[in-house]
Amino acid sequence: MLTIYGRANSSNVSVAMWAIGELGLPHRRLDYGRGYATTHTPDYLAMNPTGLVPTLDDGGVVLFESGAILRYLGSKYGDATFWPTDPAIRGPLDSWAEWGKNAFVAGAAEIFYEVVRRKPENKSPEGMRRAVAAVTPLATMLNARLTSRTWIGGEDFTFADVAVGHQLYRYFTISWDRPDLPALAAYYDRLTGRPAFREHVMVSYDAHWNTM
Repeated sequence: MLTIYGRANSSNVSVAMWAIGELGLPHRRLDYGRGYATTHTPDYLAMNPTGLVPTLDDGGVVLFESGAILRYLGSKYGDATFWPTDPAIRGPLDSWAEWGKNAFVAGAAEIFYEVVRRKPENKSPEGMRRAVAAVTPLATMLNARLTSRTWIGGEDFTFADVAVGHQLYRYFTISWDRPDLPALAAYYDRLTGRPAFREHVMVSYDAHWNTM
């Protein structure tokens, strides 16, 4: 059985948990991180020296960093649709997965920080303008990719959709002046139809309000 260390309301943990849900893998998740069991004990740091979440233990194979965990799960447990075996097919998907995790998700997270996490006394109109200016071209790029595709790669749901799509619940449910991007909105609607997305990504973020 897989063990995931990390609180359910962590965006990074949701990457691992969504993948586990899509793949139907037996697992247990233990609450670690902000507000739960500390990640700064010697035992935890021996598994994950960053002191962050998630951490995966698969029968003694221990990984940290959500992107690495996603690729591990896909390569070990995914079928040829979720994790294509042909590098010529998987490689372009991995480009979008990396862009999603390191560019789009990071940009969308800035909106989340400004709207949700910052205390009122730390908010500023200029900070929000910078966040919107940063994420809008990224969201527009993703919208263009999805204009003629059901999923990131085409007609099949793959690991790249997990990497790119896990931040969209927060992107679409917090209140801000979102650009009108119909293909992206339709993609999000398709994601919400997936049981694993609803269970592991559509998680309350109430605990994050006014924490910065």
